[in-house]
Amino acid sequence: MPGLLDSPVLSRIRRNHGLEHATIHVLSRRFPGVSLAGHSDALGFWLMGELDTEAVADGVVAALERLRAGEADLAIHPGCGTNYATSGVAAGLAAGIAFYGARRRKDWWERLPLAALFATAALIFAQPLGFRLQKRVTTSGTPGALRVTLVMRHDGPVTAHRITTEG
Repeated sequence: MPGLLDSPVLSRIRRNHGLEHATIHVLSRRFPGVSLAGHSDALGFWLMGELDTEAVADGVVAALERLRAGEADLAIHPGCGTNYATSGVAAGLAAGIAFYGARRRKDWWERLPLAALFATAALIFAQPLGFRLQKRVTTSGTPGALRVTLVMRHDGPVTAHRITTEG
């Protein structure tokens, strides 16, 4: 029985997100020291970073080939926004629990060390959860029929490339 994550739009976003991460992994190894970031959607993804278009296109093709060859772990990246969002929500909830019931300003100050402790513990436990959420929810390491149709450079305050996909 197909689930929500298998819907055509979400499946495309997840596969594009996986290809975005795989591309960043490939390009980061080829060009150490170059800062890269990405953002995926149903039509492809954006890749921000100071690289020429040929290097980006070669990296995208190599990443797609490696995903198709079974390297699904390339779809998981430590710098993914899923990890940051998971950590932020966990730390915020943990701090909220520590402050729950505090009514006076003095109570807040007294509970601040406890809130910091709870938030720190939450950050530690959130890290593996963020990776698990990437693997099961926000990315896919199985590209299926996904194919790259265009790699186009956009110059502005930040150099970016738009990678469009189909399939």
